[in-house]
Amino acid sequence: MYIKLKKGQGRLLKSGGAWIFDNEISEVSDDAGDGEVIRVLDFDDYFMGWGFYNSHSKIRVRMLCRHREEKPDEEFFMERVRAAVDYRVNTVDMNACRLIFSEADFFPGMVIDKYNDLLVVESLALGIDRLKPMILRLLLVELKERGFVIRGIYERSDASVRKKEGMKPFKGWLYTASTGFIDEPFNDMEREWNPQGEYPDRPENPLTEIVENGVHYTVDVENGQKTGFFLDQKYNRAEIQKLAKGKSVLDCFTHMGTFALNAARGGASEVLGLDISELAVQQATANAKLNGLESVARFEVADVLDALPQMRKDGRQFDLVILDPPAFTKSKNTVKQAEKGYREINREGMMLVKDGGYLATCSCSHFMTEDLFKKVIAQAATSAHKRLRQVEFRTQAPDHPILWGLDTSYYLKFLIFQVVSEK
Repeated sequence: MYIKLKKGQGRLLKSGGAWIFDNEISEVSDDAGDGEVIRVLDFDDYFMGWGFYNSHSKIRVRMLCRHREEKPDEEFFMERVRAAVDYRVNTVDMNACRLIFSEADFFPGMVIDKYNDLLVVESLALGIDRLKPMILRLLLVELKERGFVIRGIYERSDASVRKKEGMKPFKGWLYTASTGFIDEPFNDMEREWNPQGEYPDRPENPLTEIVENGVHYTVDVENGQKTGFFLDQKYNRAEIQKLAKGKSVLDCFTHMGTFALNAARGGASEVLGLDISELAVQQATANAKLNGLESVARFEVADVLDALPQMRKDGRQFDLVILDPPAFTKSKNTVKQAEKGYREINREGMMLVKDGGYLATCSCSHFMTEDLFKKVIAQAATSAHKRLRQVEFRTQAPDHPILWGLDTSYYLKFLIFQVVSEK
């Protein structure tokens, strides 16, 4: 089984990328099946490696490995799993972390997060999905050998992009310590919504408590955002702890109150968190109580894009403003529109910072590049008649590794500025 590239194609692949698109291929062998691991050949039959093939996707091949003559087997994947876990043990706090980060860990289309005693897997590509049972079994063995106790594995493959791979969205339990792997997992997407999240046949409790930077959170792996929690800002939130002592803080797009609670734990005098989701505000409020910080941190349901201009009109100001919005763009086609959104929200945020105070601002979009994001912030500062003194520039936590040559693995930009005047 093989595919062959057209002459002059595969530039992205040859520069370190991991995908081959449908229009780059000149030939596909008759026995190449969807989801199969196949050989990848250049136009002149030069062997380039092994990848997952899928005729349903515009990404025809997702590279698995390069310049290895033997077809990947179970031992190969055990080495990959062991390397991924070993990297986390050496670089991050393992109570809650991303164990496998898709192509950046050489598991194309798969993400696995660890929340204390629960694992959550997101599988968005057909090839890796077929190997999911083996990979999870190997991962459990590796974690057990290192002393980590796992009571369950929940799948959150409910993103619509899965349909582009010819697969149905799925969420449900795959494994529990008491039952082992479930032969026929039930798709929780087929259940009627239950506001209490209570189902008599559910095999395990989807709630677990994690600790990050000394802050405790209750994580719901079944109903939370993405896989249950945003882990990539872990150490950026720790920087807010260092900065917040004695300050009034506004945390925009607070979600579960993560930046807000780090500010409160760091000694902020008062913290206000805003989010458009009522559920998020309820979770943030509960997390504040869990940490005994409810007297410092409070949360309100609000559309941040409307709330910031109104606060400015009301004359409100803060020592520290935090902007952690969702991605304003998820494709090249909407970058211009996203520029406008980031420019406006950063301008409004700066206007709410006291002279000499601080602004922390983020972008989690791969398409909003570092240079473009800094350009937009500079434009916002000019519009707001503010000067910025950069305190720090950071990216995603190490458990979301940036693999050089793989541009899609670099997406999070996090900057802290002091907002100053020239008086």
